[in-house]
Parts: sequence; structure tokens; C-alpha cells
Amino acid sequence: MNVFERYAPFIRDYIYRSGWQSLRAVQNAAGDAIFGTESNVLLTASTASGKTEAAFFPILTLLDEDPPKSVGVLYIAPLKALINDQFGRLEELCGEQGIAVTRWHGDASQSKKRKLLKKPSGILQITPESLESMMINKHMEIPSLFGDLRFIVVDEIHSLLRGDRGLQTFCLIQRLCGLAGCDPRRVGLSATIGDPEAAGQFLSAGSGRGTVIPRFDGGKEVWRLSMEHFFNSAPQADEGRTVPEGTLLPETPTDEAPAAADPGMGYIFEHTRGKKCLIFTNSREECEAVCQSLRQYCEAKHEPDRFLIHHGNLSASYRESAEEEMKDDDSLASICATATLELGIDVGRLERAFQIDAPFTVSGFLQRMGRTGRRGDPSEMWFVMREEHQEARAMLPDSIPWYLIQGIALVQLYIEERFVEPPRLERLPYSLLYHQTMSTLASCGEMTPGELASRVLTLSCFSRITQDDYRVLLRHLIKTDHVNRTENGGVILGLAGERVVNSYKFYAVFRENIEYTVRSGSEQLGTIVKPPPPGDKIAIAGRVWVVEEVDHKRRDVYCTLVKGNIPAYFGDVAGDIHTRILERMYAVLSEDRSYPYLMRHAVCRLADARETFRKPLMSQRPLVRLGGKMWALFPWVGSYAFLAMERFLKLRCGQALGLKGLSSSRPYYMQFTMQADEEEFYRTVCREAEKDFDPMELVYPDEVPVFEKYDEYVPDELVRKGFAYGVLDVEGMKRRVMTWDRFCPESGPARQSRG
Repeated sequence: MNVFERYAPFIRDYIYRSGWQSLRAVQNAAGDAIFGTESNVLLTASTASGKTEAAFFPILTLLDEDPPKSVGVLYIAPLKALINDQFGRLEELCGEQGIAVTRWHGDASQSKKRKLLKKPSGILQITPESLESMMINKHMEIPSLFGDLRFIVVDEIHSLLRGDRGLQTFCLIQRLCGLAGCDPRRVGLSATIGDPEAAGQFLSAGSGRGTVIPRFDGGKEVWRLSMEHFFNSAPQADEGRTVPEGTLLPETPTDEAPAAADPGMGYIFEHTRGKKCLIFTNSREECEAVCQSLRQYCEAKHEPDRFLIHHGNLSASYRESAEEEMKDDDSLASICATATLELGIDVGRLERAFQIDAPFTVSGFLQRMGRTGRRGDPSEMWFVMREEHQEARAMLPDSIPWYLIQGIALVQLYIEERFVEPPRLERLPYSLLYHQTMSTLASCGEMTPGELASRVLTLSCFSRITQDDYRVLLRHLIKTDHVNRTENGGVILGLAGERVVNSYKFYAVFRENIEYTVRSGSEQLGTIVKPPPPGDKIAIAGRVWVVEEVDHKRRDVYCTLVKGNIPAYFGDVAGDIHTRILERMYAVLSEDRSYPYLMRHAVCRLADARETFRKPLMSQRPLVRLGGKMWALFPWVGSYAFLAMERFLKLRCGQALGLKGLSSSRPYYMQFTMQADEEEFYRTVCREAEKDFDPMELVYPDEVPVFEKYDEYVPDELVRKGFAYGVLDVEGMKRRVMTWDRFCPESGPARQSRG
């Protein structure tokens, strides 16, 4: 098919005006799939490859040929900032043809929303949370808004593959289509899909359609990649040593960091000067600390402040100001950010990304590196791994530079295998089941328990949940006044349920901390959790403030700007690290090969780590004696299998082994004392892993492991079941334990006789 000739005239005019000489491979492939089939389509291509245009050019052509009688395209994106960014591009594309583009989120114009409700048409851009709100509060308008919906475009779909938010999104899509009586095709967009077939099944769930995944030559990926390691104080790992020939050496710095500066921060300070860069951190606390440090360096060098900040707890005005300044091609500022800038927001032509320590996922690494390299330049990322010197008495596991090894493993997994984390489909989402039950009752009003079950349990993400489980949930909700029975035998929201549903926080299924708004005069700075008392200091927006007053009733904190440097706290952050990453970390420590992107400190630190790894036979056996009765276990499994193993050792093996004081650095290692010797350890754990035990046995007596946002409203027995069967990776843990069978002193007939 000649895709260009098939495009509507206004699309071809747009291409001419943009000065494009030809269509990209992804645009030809998407055109063939969207024009030539009636299937759903999953487009996977590198960042800045033109995926958005690839999807919308044929979609808008089809809408132009046969205009819909309602909204024609529903565009769902995980971030308001991404919607705002795409809005300008889509409005420019659609403007001359008179196709309306409407944003629908908390910061969007109310007048534009009212206009859409009066005359539904064009493209509607929305977040999952705003779609949830719409399903509840605009329930009666859904048929007129979406009765002739042709396409649902889900952007950055990889960000929705491993948690409740993604399942919520596809629940809402199914509910919307059922209510509106429409049958739209789905188009998923992402730069980081490792298992396209699994992601395609996720995209199509409940749609009655298959997914086409276009294959095309996206061209050769070219990266500029470096990874350096720093101790936070001298000496560095390479001091007094000869570095192997061919090792990367840093650029000649444009200047020096202030005396006594943190070497890692000084390195970033030097190599961002005169460039537009992104500096990624793994938490909001670290983001604040890094920005404070870099701004202090500017002050010490008598330079203008050239560092901005961007994370989810900052006010919209701070985030948007940073985005706008970065879009200015003449700006040479750098921005300290978390995952809020990981997705496809265009912040202009970035020359370089820095990553402090290793991200949790291959997906995150690829997304962050993909922020650079737009407009024809290679993607460029500089890893900066930081570590404190270990005390002389430190235990062996603490002497491994885990972030450095993890960073190498992430890079190598993608280079060697194109591995990216697959969807998590094995969960039992009882928290989301509560949420969608309450949302359905809030939007539809009274219905019989059977009608409610038929609407909720038929949603594809609840396919593993039984009718018996749902009856247990409903009885509990009636008992706790979240749901009431009516005289007619129907069910409606109860008073307790209305209090939950009527809060704006109900629309989101991800857990939030109780947040306080931080204000300085008329300026809103952002939000924090656990505000300190008046007189203490807080860190936000990359600066330090002294608290003048805390209004707990209104949850406001009033403060004044001061100088200084203190840590920030925004709530706990958990990492979800896949088993393949831990396995590749083991290989990094075991193999002798070098990696061309490692710089001189990192090369020497890796060599030290490998020597440490080999000395106590860590490379041969997972259990290492630290001295006396103290042991360390290195399972080399991901976060959820590691969590299962901790419980397995305590609850099923602990008594037999005399195991006490187990503490973990998840998911790298665990330490404990035990009375048993090494042979007895392997014999016991292998024997227990062979048994066919119920995962519920790994939940502590009387424990209710609240893991998701609405677990507190779910009956205890379902919370326990959801944790045991849906969170703990018991099978992954068992598979790893059974590989230790070779360390058991018995084998063959003697071993079989034990069974």
C-alpha cells in the first residue's frame, strides 16, 4: 500500500509544511496495519521515531472519510504533562481541518469540557484517573460522548503493564464500550516493549479483537553510553592502579567543582556546564538533595543558578515552568528529575542524560536514555554510581557495589537479549476489585448483586477471581456499610462507601501518602508528607525552607526561604526488580569480560567486586559463612521471589535450621544466624521446596499484608490470599531453591528415599 497517497489531503499538506522528505518506517508500517486490517495495533519503536504521527495520520484519515457522530478518538496517557505536550502537536495537525482536540484533566479548561459535552466530536485526551471520574460523574453523557467511538489510543502503554493502574485503565475501557455501545479499535504506543506478544494480549483483553504488531526496520540504534563510579570521599577505586588499555576516560572538565565537593556531584556539575541535560534520580528525596547540592556549587563558583527540578510532589506551576524553560533551544539549564520526565514529554533538544545509581528496570533505563538523541543525534546517557567507603569491619555483602553491578546488568540485558520487563498478569487484584465495584455502583446506582457481579467479574482483569471470592467481598462491604441492601433486594452505596467514593482521591488506584501543601506567601511550592513542627526546616523545589506554621486541619505548611542543605522525605518508594536482572548481575560478577562503556573508576571498582565475589566462593555457592554462626544468602532472584524466600526460610525452614535474626537488603542478599551447618541448610531447604505446600502458609499468623491502596476495605481473608497468590512469587522461589539440589550431600536413590 502507498500509505502517503492513502492519507487525507490535509495530512499530506501537513507533511509538506513540515518539510519531511519521506515517511519513516514506523509510519509506513502503522499505515498498513491501521488501513489494511480491523485489528488492534501495537506500535513499538524507539523514542522520537514518530509513533504519535504514525498512529494519528491513518486514524484521522479514516475519520475524515467517514466522520463519527461522537468523539472519534479517545487518547489515554499516564501523565497530564504528556497530554499537554501532545495537545499542541495534535491541535496543529487537526486545526485547519476543524477537528476538535480536547484535554480532559484537572488542570484543563472547564469551558472546553462543557463545549465537548454539548457537541461531542474529534479527539479527547484524558488520564486514567480523569476517565474514572468521567465514568462516575458524567455517567449519563457517556453514550452521547462515545456512541460512535472508532479508536482508543493508549500512549506509553509499557507504564501500565505491571500494576493496578494499567488494569484499571482497561477495566474503564471495557466499561465505557459496554455503556456507550461502541466497538473501537485499540492502538498502543511504546518505545520499550520487551515481549510484544504479551503486551499485545494485554492491549486486546476483552476487546474481541486480535492485535497486529507491525514489524519494520527501525534503523540501527546508536548510543553514547558511559558509566562511572565514585566513592563519596577520597580515595577513588583507581588510585595508585594501572587502568586497562582502552578504558574510557572522562572529557576534560570545563572547570572544577568546589573544593571538598562530593566527587559524583562535582562530576555532574562539571559535565553539565554549557549543555542542556536531564539528571535522573530514583526518588523524590534524592532529586531534592541533588538539586540542592548542584545549586550550592553554582553559588560557591559565583555562577548563575542553572539547575531546575521536576518531580510529582512539586506544584504544577513549578513543573510547567521547568518544562517551558527546557523547551527553549537557547537554554543551557539542566533539570533534576524523577520518573515524571521519563515518559514522552518533549523538553527540547537535550544533549545528555545523567542517571544517578541504577534504575529498577530495563524499561526505565531505556525511557530515560530515550529523552536524549532527538532530531538525529545519538541517545546519550552517563551513569554516575555513588557509594560510601566501607568500614574495615563491614560484612562481606556490603562490600559489593550493588548499584554498579545492577547498572551493568540492565545495559547488558538489553544489548544482548533485547530484554524488557513483561506484563505482570498473575496477580489477584482484590484492591482494584473493590474499587471497580464501588465505581460501578456510584455510576449506575441500584442493581441486584447478580447484575453487579455480571458487570464487574466479566472485566478481563478479574478472570482469576471466583464468584465465591466476590460473594465474600460483597458480604464484607455490606457488613462494613460500604454497600447497603435495599428493600427490593438490590445493592447501593452505603454511607462509608460514599465517603470513600466522594473524595477526589478515589479516582486513582495508586497509593498516596497524606500530603500537606507547602506555601510561601502566595506561592504554592508543592506537597510533602510528615511535616515537621514550626522552626524546623524542609527541602522542596530544590531549596531549603524554615517552617513558620503547620495547619493540620487544612493540611497547609507555611514557610520562608533560607540557606542550607537538608534531606527531604516524600514517603517510601519500593522497587520492582525482575529476576532476569539479578541473574545477569550474578553473570557480571562471574565473568571476566570488560564493558566498553565503563570508565576508569568503574573498571577498577568492578575488578575489586569480582575479587570479593570469588574469594569466599560466592561464585560457586549462594550460601556464604560470614564468621561464627553468621551467614549470608545470595538467591539471585527478583523482588517478589526474594520476598517469598524470606518467608519460606523463616516459616518453613527456620525451626529445623535454628535460624534467627534474618535481615535483608532486598533483593540482593539476606543475613542470619543458624545452628545448622551448610550441608543441613541445603538439605532442609530443598526438602521443603519439594513439598506441595499452600502459598498461604507463607503469610504470618494474624498478618494482613496490606499491599495496595484499597486493601484496607477488603476482607482480611482476601487480602491474605491476594498477597500469597498474587504478590509472592512462590514458583520462582521454588525454582531457584531446587537448583541448589546439587549442593546436597546425597543424590540419586538415597535422595529419592527421603521423599
